[in-house]
Amino acid sequence: MSTDAKKLITEFKKRLDPEIKAFFAEVKKDAEMKDPFIREAVDHMEDIVVSGGKRLRAALMYYSYLASGGTNREAILKASVSVELIHAFLLVHDDIIDRDNLRHGVPTLHARYKEKAKKYFPDKDEEHFGNSIAIILGDMLYAFGNDVIFRADFPKEAIFRALMCLQKIVTCTVTGQARDIYIEFQGSASEEEILSMYENKTARYSIEGPLHLGAMLAGENQELLDLYSKYAIPLGIAYQIQDDILGVFGQQKAIGKPIGSDIQEGKYTLLVAKAVELGTKEQVIRIKDLLSGKRVLGQKDFEEFREILEKTGSLVACRAIAEEATSKSLAVLPELKLHMTEEAFDFLEALTNYLLERDI
Repeated sequence: MSTDAKKLITEFKKRLDPEIKAFFAEVKKDAEMKDPFIREAVDHMEDIVVSGGKRLRAALMYYSYLASGGTNREAILKASVSVELIHAFLLVHDDIIDRDNLRHGVPTLHARYKEKAKKYFPDKDEEHFGNSIAIILGDMLYAFGNDVIFRADFPKEAIFRALMCLQKIVTCTVTGQARDIYIEFQGSASEEEILSMYENKTARYSIEGPLHLGAMLAGENQELLDLYSKYAIPLGIAYQIQDDILGVFGQQKAIGKPIGSDIQEGKYTLLVAKAVELGTKEQVIRIKDLLSGKRVLGQKDFEEFREILEKTGSLVACRAIAEEATSKSLAVLPELKLHMTEEAFDFLEALTNYLLERDI
């Protein structure tokens, strides 16, 4: 690895976070004149956005712009705030779906407003209140993300391309998320169906989309866009498989939400699919029972689930699938290097290694 990935990512985050805070400072001024409730809500939204996250999507957008010949570093840094706001919008809704009360160590929006309802409206449905407010605030974050692109200091044609790309990113993500929910309720899915869902939910949203956004703001280059897609899709799939593994075998600090929450919510991940495929009848019955959501699971349940994944060979099989996807992505890097500036390629190469070497 030619450059220290963590150092590059940390340095980029230090540059981007002040831009995020500056954006919210402007929003607060406007909110103060309109509604005190929304003004308070903006504080909560800012907490969610700045509390965690490594700004990987924003960094991909920033460096793909430079790779495509873009020179307005100040403008692209400000514009990169957009993908962080869109990311927050999707996470707010995702937390409601997954019933997660913590994100990067801070209460999720629906959890915060549920607590407020308990205090101010004790005779009302506090959960419905919390979910309703969080959905609305998530929608506002989506509008903010679009607004950042609208006001970016780029030619109108570039802004139009980027906005079209942004809508496509969200559409793909929603498609993947809807399929994820359907698979969870159905309680079964093939490996092919799950990998297709991962492509829409993660690869196109987290890797391909930001790369395309930056490139489009610099000027459309179809050859480079195609290469980005060829690189991003397998990397995103490998990233999601690794994320699934971290969600079961990792540490809460590393993933930003409680370990085992995917098990409690009955998520039908590739790990589960492979365990069902490879496990004994008894192991499959036990897996389905643990994922049923009929009771609150404890530490012993999570340990048993991990043990089944290991004994069935699911963990090994999923790592092998992730490694195969990783190889496909890495194979594109030499060709990408021919089309990118040295600075941008060094970052992309470092980031690739960083994403693939996360510890569990």
